[in-house]
Amino acid sequence: MLEIAIRVPDHGKLHPWRFVHVARGQREAFAGLLHRAYRENVPEPGKLEVEAVDRFARQAPELVVALSSPAESLKIPRWEQELSCGAACMNLLLAAHAMGFAAGWVTGWAAYSKTVLEGLGGRATERVAGFIFIGSLCNELEERSRPDPAEVLVGWVPGG
Repeated sequence: MLEIAIRVPDHGKLHPWRFVHVARGQREAFAGLLHRAYRENVPEPGKLEVEAVDRFARQAPELVVALSSPAESLKIPRWEQELSCGAACMNLLLAAHAMGFAAGWVTGWAAYSKTVLEGLGGRATERVAGFIFIGSLCNELEERSRPDPAEVLVGWVPGG
């Protein structure tokens, strides 16, 4: 899956992304990291909040955290590097589905937590691009509403 994930546009061959695998045996420690980070903003979380953090940490057999890791470059804009990271995340999802698994890419508060980033070994110049959970479906997925293609596609008109 990782080989498929990293076959993305990567102008300058900078590989501006990294992946952190949080093994099943490390989920207790990962849950602890999430709880510490959550309590920085909510010192006394309620029971439902605590349960939600625990579920997040353990919701699938496999967890890969994608880190956007842009390189200093005079030629390659940061934006292109961030797009490359997003493409790597999407490729990982597609690879998982193509291999018969289910996968979901989520962010949420933990993706923006400095404590979580540091706990995952992230550097100050990096950002969590998302948590990619991989496993099998327990329930049928509900389809989300999507825009009509006519709403998001326009034809270019020269001079217009």
